[in-house]
Amino acid sequence: MSSIADTSVLPAQRRRLPAASSWTMTTAVSVALLALMPLGFVLWATVATGWETAQQLIFRSRVGELMINTILLVVFTIPICTLLSVALAWLTERSDLPGARLWSWLCVAPLAVPAFVHSYAWVGLWPGIHGLGAGIAISVVAYFPFVYLPVSAAFRLLDPALEDQAASLGLAPLAVFRRVVLPQLRLALCGGALLIGLHLLAEYGLYAMIRFDTFTTAIIDQFQSTYNGVAAYMLAVVLVVCCFVLLGLEAAVRGRRRYARLGPGVARQAKVARLGRWAYPCLLLPLVTSAFSLGIPAFTLGRWLVGGGTSIWRMDEIGLALSQTLVICLVGGLATTTAAVPIAWLSVRRPTRASRLLEACYYLASSMPGVVVALALVTITVRLLLPLYQTLATIVLAYVIMFLPRALVSLRASIAQVPMELEQAAASLGRSPANALWSTTVRLAAPGAAAGVALASLGIMNELTATQMLAPNGTRTLAMAFWALTGEIDYAGAAPYAVLMVLFSLPLTWLLHHQSKKIAGR
Repeated sequence: MSSIADTSVLPAQRRRLPAASSWTMTTAVSVALLALMPLGFVLWATVATGWETAQQLIFRSRVGELMINTILLVVFTIPICTLLSVALAWLTERSDLPGARLWSWLCVAPLAVPAFVHSYAWVGLWPGIHGLGAGIAISVVAYFPFVYLPVSAAFRLLDPALEDQAASLGLAPLAVFRRVVLPQLRLALCGGALLIGLHLLAEYGLYAMIRFDTFTTAIIDQFQSTYNGVAAYMLAVVLVVCCFVLLGLEAAVRGRRRYARLGPGVARQAKVARLGRWAYPCLLLPLVTSAFSLGIPAFTLGRWLVGGGTSIWRMDEIGLALSQTLVICLVGGLATTTAAVPIAWLSVRRPTRASRLLEACYYLASSMPGVVVALALVTITVRLLLPLYQTLATIVLAYVIMFLPRALVSLRASIAQVPMELEQAAASLGRSPANALWSTTVRLAAPGAAAGVALASLGIMNELTATQMLAPNGTRTLAMAFWALTGEIDYAGAAPYAVLMVLFSLPLTWLLHHQSKKIAGR
């Protein structure tokens, strides 16, 4: 009987699965084309401007100044973040540092504070702070967790047997670390450094508040003050080229080496290094880092809240901003996660060269700075689809393009845990490809989908650049209200909005920290 049942199912499987795959591939390609619109816009802007005009706008002294600022910012910030993060990760994961668990959480917690809130806190404490030095200092305390998080996870997964073998050959501890440990951290370091670099190129609020000019601040200035579209387009072209250069450098440094260990047995836990009399001096590093990355924002926000009193809690305005933020975050998070379902399914169920190419297109599109995405959608809607200009649909599309990988990663992990046979059984019972996918895989992958919605929504909550340029008239999110009040030098009035953004971001930060600990079963 079982053999007869199996043969009866096979024809249905053959009929249904190709249809499901074809339908999903068509949807995934459509989403990829939408996600690549900003890149297509940059190419169109370059061609439409003409070489002579483009040359005059790109090769001018102003662009040279912005390029120098960008290069110096990246060249100084990324190495400082890398050194700081590796030292903190080693102390919290490989040594007997007092309170290591607490310090590991505090090293991730700065991600809960939006970058422009970091800048607001520093300016509130030192009103005269500005320029390159300020940009580097604030960028380090705001972005170093992007390197710390993957490096600390990598430390927990390293096999200490390799270090023992190197030590048995007579290598000193520093030589073992340099020749054995660091090469194994290369993927984590490259990934974290790339994230920081892309954030440095895309950030607006942090640098605008300290009066440090970057390509993003210059583009928005052109757009808001003079609406000089051609000049803004050419600055966007240079900014996109900078993003591609970073992607290429990361790929070149990462290389194609194998990092997996082949052999019998299971990697054991690494020995904890005894700091001895250096334990308390080593505490200074995480203590000072937490003081700058968390203490300064907490102190500044607390000071403004106390100084402003109850008058700054305008509950009608705050309630409106909070409700609009939650609606946009929920709609954007659901749309982003829904758009990620087809490619997540293909990458797990049909891992072909085409699906990998589509996935790469998604990641490439998300590397575009928010200002470029917004500028592209503004131009397209104004020229071709005017009824969609400054509507909820346009801003949701921008969020989908920018935050698609966040939902994709969560969905892909959940779909991989759902047996493929359930989809086959649903298809054999006569359900349509979409219905079979929805009734089995999507429902069972609901926890991963919920995590994807949360990750995308919290990214949307702290997004400022695209929201300012694309939000419908009358929209006032927490980030927009905060920025408007700081522009009026009403730092006390902006404090409640900053506090709410931090409070809503803390759960995501804790989730990231918890998930990184689960990697090693801790």
